[in-house]
Amino acid sequence: MNISVKEITSVDKEVTLKANREELQPKFDKALKKYQGQINLPGFRPGKVPLGIIRKRFGSEIEIEEINKYIQEVFEKDVVEEHNPVGETEMLDFQWENDELEAVFKIGVKPEVELVDLSKIEVKSMVHDVTDEEVAEEVERTLEREGNWEEVDEAATEDSKIIADVVSLDDEGKPIEAELDTDQTIDLREESAADFKKALTGKKAGDVVEMNLEEDGDKDHFQVTIKKVQKLHKPELNEEFIKKQTNQEAATEDEFKSYIKSRMQQYYDQSADDLFKNEVVQALVEAHEFDVPSTFTEQIKNSYVEQLKQQYGNTLPENFDAESYKNEMTDQAKREAKWYFISQKLQESYDDIEITPEDIDDFIGVEAARYGATADQLKGYYAQNPGMLEQLRSSIRENKVFDKLQDEVKIDELSKDAYREYQEKKQEENN
Repeated sequence: MNISVKEITSVDKEVTLKANREELQPKFDKALKKYQGQINLPGFRPGKVPLGIIRKRFGSEIEIEEINKYIQEVFEKDVVEEHNPVGETEMLDFQWENDELEAVFKIGVKPEVELVDLSKIEVKSMVHDVTDEEVAEEVERTLEREGNWEEVDEAATEDSKIIADVVSLDDEGKPIEAELDTDQTIDLREESAADFKKALTGKKAGDVVEMNLEEDGDKDHFQVTIKKVQKLHKPELNEEFIKKQTNQEAATEDEFKSYIKSRMQQYYDQSADDLFKNEVVQALVEAHEFDVPSTFTEQIKNSYVEQLKQQYGNTLPENFDAESYKNEMTDQAKREAKWYFISQKLQESYDDIEITPEDIDDFIGVEAARYGATADQLKGYYAQNPGMLEQLRSSIRENKVFDKLQDEVKIDELSKDAYREYQEKKQEENN
């Protein structure tokens, strides 16, 4: 077997494997002997079919099978050991003609990553302590969410919902029956319903209101026939309600507020942590210049398609163009690939990182809370899926890298509102 390697880029290589029948014949002969002992044909005793007949009937299939085995063996022994490919190996060409074999592969190799001075990397971070006012607002939202809308025989207020028939009117003020919408729900509390709030507040069931709605220079004239006025009936903030909402963890109003504050703070802390990670990844990807193997990028793009597939019940939507989708995701895949190699380099540099059983338990606890499962349920899942357990360990290791980076990079702490403004400005610049 002859192996030659051509460099396409610093991280992409073309590997050509060549062999001839003389080299492969011993494998073919051995395979034929094996098949002779396994194949039963009418008229012949088991294991006694002449080799000539086997060669004539099955020779081509046997040879291709042995060639594939041989290529795999050589690839694993010589190519993998020498180049340690990353990503999905791509076969560019395969020929078995005139007793000559030629197989051409495209492989990716790990890029050389030289870490920049991390102390010069600056990122934004959100810091927010939940206020009593925010807790009070959340309590109110909880009561509204658990409340019931009841029909009332009174005029609509700014907090009402209205059930109405809405019909467009022509230039003469006559209803256009084809444009009648019955039993429409109009929530006067919503910001988008400002015009309805102005026109319908103070009106009762049975009232007919004509109004105009102007948007982007277009004016619509229509008629609203109010059928029902609804008012929100909120539950009482009592012990029974509180215990139900907190799964028995709180009973009094003060305990309920503390419970909500704790959950809200966890949410903001987790959000801040996720946002920090995104900021760091983006900053480090932009700060490092190196090529990533196209085979590795392609593997990531294929994973995007698989994720979509799972979202749609393991079947992609009809007429879905996977190749176009992968092309659209190329830049994102390249960023993800770059971060992978940067992260690997960082993990090598932080050689004091260790993963303890306590780290695994803590990680599982956080994940369980995030997905509404129990820690025991997740532990059972990981116990049945060893591959996923290794992914868990990898995630923990990467989290520890981020912990290290918090002490390495410059962090500009922003309030919740300031961070939102920063994000909006950044999005505008990217668009």
